[in-house]
Amino acid sequence: MSGLFNLAGKRALVTGASRGIGRAVAEGLAEAGAEVTLCARSRTEIEEACALMSTRGWRARPLVCDVTDIAGFRQHVEAQAPFDIFVNNAGTNRPKPLTEVTEDDYDAVFGLNTKAAIFAAQAVTAVMLRHGRRGTVINMSSQMGHVGAANRTLYCGSKFAIEGFTKALAVELGPAGIRINTLCPTFIETPMTASYFEDEEFRRETLSKIKLGRLGQPADVVGAAIFLASDASSLMTGSALMIDGGWTAD
Repeated sequence: MSGLFNLAGKRALVTGASRGIGRAVAEGLAEAGAEVTLCARSRTEIEEACALMSTRGWRARPLVCDVTDIAGFRQHVEAQAPFDIFVNNAGTNRPKPLTEVTEDDYDAVFGLNTKAAIFAAQAVTAVMLRHGRRGTVINMSSQMGHVGAANRTLYCGSKFAIEGFTKALAVELGPAGIRINTLCPTFIETPMTASYFEDEEFRRETLSKIKLGRLGQPADVVGAAIFLASDASSLMTGSALMIDGGWTAD
């Protein structure tokens, strides 16, 4: 059974890989045997991550790129051999009531979470198709792509869009053997979410909705990512894998 999760000989690309979920997933894929490219804007952080991974005997290399630079990201992808695994992870949030949302907020959230994610998937899968590679794309969604929440109209909207995009692309690329799925975590303690939990009321409310009674950690997402990247999920496409501690169960 362990062979089902073995990623030896696979090439993986993870965006938003400098910290948090992206970095944890990149490390997990590398430990499972994949050669992993870590993509982020921060050269220092991903070079340090790659150096540390190399000391553990894992294969990793950095790609300094802003995924919102659609043409630039495409050029980087087309200049390389096809990837077998793409973790479309880069994302952001600007939580606030809709009455306070600005056009700049909209552009930032939808520009990264939706537009950049869609065109990143386009770039990677185009190369897969060109080379006849039966790859897998893991779009990082959220429990908020399945439910609503106050102060998260933009974030929910962007993730609901990714869920629909994922299903449509799964239909489109299924005949080519390319699988498209989403990962949907609950609140994960990362540098991006740290400031949220300084509000004790918000922390209590959040924990009250997570049936397992704890916040998620980046490591909680890793096993699911390896599953979707591996042959263990070979008949799975167009699906959403919930890692929400039971948030969406009721």
